[in-house]
Amino acid sequence: MSDQTNEAISDFRRSVSNLQFGTVLADPPWQFTNRTGKVAPEHRRLNRYGTMHLEEIKALPVCEALAPTAHLYLWVPNALLPEGLEVMKAWGFTYKSNIIWHKLRKDGGSDGRGVGFYFRNVTEILLFGIRGKNARTLHLGRTQVNYLGTRKREHSRKPDEQYPLIEGCSPGPRLEMFARGPRPGWTVWGNQSESYEPTWATYSHNSATDRSIREGGRTRRDVDNRQARLLVTD
Repeated sequence: MSDQTNEAISDFRRSVSNLQFGTVLADPPWQFTNRTGKVAPEHRRLNRYGTMHLEEIKALPVCEALAPTAHLYLWVPNALLPEGLEVMKAWGFTYKSNIIWHKLRKDGGSDGRGVGFYFRNVTEILLFGIRGKNARTLHLGRTQVNYLGTRKREHSRKPDEQYPLIEGCSPGPRLEMFARGPRPGWTVWGNQSESYEPTWATYSHNSATDRSIREGGRTRRDVDNRQARLLVTD
């Protein structure tokens, strides 16, 4: 294993392996490669973001931090569905279902600015897996549809609507891996788990940019529910 992998494993064990979680939410930094092992052309613009190899993700000792009965929610890009199922199995879970996130424009139509080699992706998959006995969802889950339709946010950031859905369907205590900032009632782990501050580059192709107001040759954009205010010269 690489030094980076060993460091991630050690940090995970130090942070959470003495706990037993009933629910895990994970959004790994997947690496997109083609058959030659190179980064696929349609994903080269994503190189500026840190990624992990499949084997590095699988090696994380998630099973050491689980209650005997637990749920996993695992985000996976459409092109990496087989890899997502591999990770789920490596972490000790059995696949059962999924939730589809449909990325929407402000007018409610599909946000077609995503990448994709065969099709322009406007969805992502949240895989759902279980381990242990009597692992059904909570009562709310039995009426919850497996669909989220929300505005797209900055690169790879998932919708906040996932949290009340998961909290209503799956037991605590809850762990979010590769989290972007803290969340009340959750344990968070990852290099952005304590704080997360978006940059303008993060937002430049973000459909959750709510409005543009031109004032004296400048454009003020009010973005997402963090109320981040960014001033950009035309």
